[in-house]
Amino acid sequence: MSVTRRNFLQQTICAGLGTTGALNLLGNLTTTAAAIPSFQIGDYKALVCIFMFGGNDGSNTVLPYSQSDYNAYATARTNLALPRTELLPITPLTSDGRNFALHPNLPELQSLFAQKKLAVLANVGPLLAPTTRMQYQQRSVPLPPQLFSHSDQQTHWQTAWPEEVPKTGWGGRLADVINTANTNARISMSVSLKGSNLFQVGNNIFPQMISSDGTVKLWYYNEAWNYPGTNLTKAILQQNNTNVFEKEYRDMFKNSIENEKLLSAALAQAPVTTTVFPNNDLAKQLKMVAKLISVRNQLGLSRQVFFCTIDGFDTHGEQLATHASLLTQLSQALNAFYQTTVELGVAQNVTTFTASDFGRTYKSNGKGSDHGWGNHQFVLGGAVKGGDIYGKIPALEINGPDDTSEGRWIPTIATDEYASTLATWFGVNAGELTTILPNIGRFARTNLGFMN
Repeated sequence: MSVTRRNFLQQTICAGLGTTGALNLLGNLTTTAAAIPSFQIGDYKALVCIFMFGGNDGSNTVLPYSQSDYNAYATARTNLALPRTELLPITPLTSDGRNFALHPNLPELQSLFAQKKLAVLANVGPLLAPTTRMQYQQRSVPLPPQLFSHSDQQTHWQTAWPEEVPKTGWGGRLADVINTANTNARISMSVSLKGSNLFQVGNNIFPQMISSDGTVKLWYYNEAWNYPGTNLTKAILQQNNTNVFEKEYRDMFKNSIENEKLLSAALAQAPVTTTVFPNNDLAKQLKMVAKLISVRNQLGLSRQVFFCTIDGFDTHGEQLATHASLLTQLSQALNAFYQTTVELGVAQNVTTFTASDFGRTYKSNGKGSDHGWGNHQFVLGGAVKGGDIYGKIPALEINGPDDTSEGRWIPTIATDEYASTLATWFGVNAGELTTILPNIGRFARTNLGFMN
């Protein structure tokens, strides 16, 4: 009955407090029953999701570089085309005969690619089945609902379960499966640096929310204060409740306060690192992630999942300047974070990966680009088989074989396959993948090979 009651409380609190408030409370419920994984863990691993909200223009992130391909690109993209002389060429370990480059504002990522620490995942997106242009046009295969919608595609990326009512994310279900490995965990293994998100919501594990400045305290609660909010909180914590709902609420409130104290104390012991982080919001988030990783032993964690964001990619207008600025922030922040993991001796144990609502149209709307579908992503870390492009860059032709219309690329790698590869590296066995990714059986590959 306790599990049923807790599920009821989770739903009721979410309705009453709103998602953010509810998850701040529920983020401490890390001891509920979860499936016991059939593996033993003796090392540390962390996954860091960087969600690029708005829909990154992947076609101006990874670009054709050979002269003939570039000429076709420039003709198709018109005013969105970047000068070839400014592009940053990359040399993948394997080639389909085409040459590629990165956006001019990604020099740090170009260097990491050359060092084989960064990989490109080509044309990734939500799918319900492998899909061709003809199948899309004839609707002969199931398609994710509400394609090209921000909210729906964000949900599909974060849940990897497009046809279901969104309740949990694949990062949360991953935590459900693997959390029993954190035998001495003192806080949730899932930490969000940007408030509530569906990606980290599990059936049993919920994210702990903190800011890039550290833990988030109840502003009205200080044990030393004689203040109405503090006094009310003290009264709640001191009650000897007989009502089941009130008792559960009190216990979650108490755990939230205790976890804030515990986490603050642990962060105070974080070692000083010398890597200089740039002054942007994503970099600040990742700097805090590095601190949390550095105190993993104090927190009793051998597995962690982090969620960070960078906003502003919905570039319907003023795309060239906006996109350049955002990619500068991304490149500099990822590089500083990776160098810090090297400094901390955990580069092999930490994998950072990107996600975004969707790609953008290859065809310009006059000032920018519109909502697309498939998109290119980056994976970074010491365990990444970097220096290569995994998957196939689409045929860059408007109304070509990989296009729905106006250069909206049909994904050739499903988010399920992308997530499955990361989950496998994280320690999940093949038999447990369907718990995390219920649709993975619809696709031929559970491991894309980009992780050692």
